Amino acid sequence: MGSQLLSEELAEHVVTTARTATGDSLRSVTYFTRSDFDQLYLRDDLERDADLNTFVGHEWRGYRETQNAYQNSELDSYRFTVRAFENGYLLRVAADRRGVLITTDGLSMQSYEEVAEALSRMLQEGGD
Repeated sequence: MGSQLLSEELAEHVVTTARTATGDSLRSVTYFTRSDFDQLYLRDDLERDADLNTFVGHEWRGYRETQNAYQNSELDSYRFTVRAFENGYLLRVAADRRGVLITTDGLSMQSYEEVAEALSRMLQEGGD
């Protein structure tokens, strides 16, 4: 899958980062900004029928709302979100202007933490 928002090299780096941490459990990878998104990876056995426009819009608003709601929490700063669904899981990692959504089959919480840390580092290194 090509990307209109990222260079081919950076898009490949995002997918490789997610794939390394999740292995065959990785279902999809979507890079998003406030106004656009690119699905960078979709596992071959999955249908291309998701309404990504609505999905990504919800996750962007959810990131902003979550970040604002917990900014003064004793839990410290917000890092990532994991959502559980009947057919898989979603991990959202975001920065001020962009983020990455990955969907997976089941993983351990430690695996989600590892991939979230790696994706977060990658988002920060790229600048915002």
